[in-house]
Amino acid sequence: MVLDLLVIGLVITLYPLPIAAFVVVVSAPRGVRKGLAFILAWLACLVAVIAVVLLLTDGEPPPPRSPPSTAALVIKLALGLGLIVYSERKRRRRRTADARAGATDVNQVASKSPRKSSRMDQVTVWSAASLAVLLQPWGMVGLAATTVLEADLSHGESYVALLAFCVLATSTLLTMELYMVFAPQRAQQALTDLRAWLDRHKEQAIVVTCLLLGLWTVARSLYELTA
Repeated sequence: MVLDLLVIGLVITLYPLPIAAFVVVVSAPRGVRKGLAFILAWLACLVAVIAVVLLLTDGEPPPPRSPPSTAALVIKLALGLGLIVYSERKRRRRRTADARAGATDVNQVASKSPRKSSRMDQVTVWSAASLAVLLQPWGMVGLAATTVLEADLSHGESYVALLAFCVLATSTLLTMELYMVFAPQRAQQALTDLRAWLDRHKEQAIVVTCLLLGLWTVARSLYELTA
């Protein structure tokens, strides 16, 4: 369980969609406050999912090879396959879009930038929190939920693993938030560079993260189902 949670948490924290949204939020006026709202809502979702699973299991994992244990592995396998399929569809869609679009006109990009900036300025604390909920990678969180079924709260390592997962899954957002607090000028430049990089490579990053986690999950699930 511990290794699976750490892998899932690492992929969640590197998933580009929430990172791109957080860059927009924290770069807006009063961005530190809005970024904090985003992080709190993000953490609340993770904690809520874990709490629901632990309430259902009463803190005791189902016995190995029992129907609940097997069902959890089947669900995990299905989610892993879903991530692989999503990754492949995203890759094909991107190739098709690139073939149709060709080279991007620089003037068109420049003309869109002011409108993007004005939308950034309109982000509120509540919309930032809502954005965190909407952009939560729920497929990956679902994988974490099926893994949390194995948590045994009679052992202290389960508490440590759950805490480590929440911190790891939020670590990228926390790092950007703290950077904005302690070095706002340098952080603004770094976030601008990060946003430019994400504009160019976000789709590739989505494909890679989903594919790697999907392959890891399918391999682990098949091993546990057949072992």
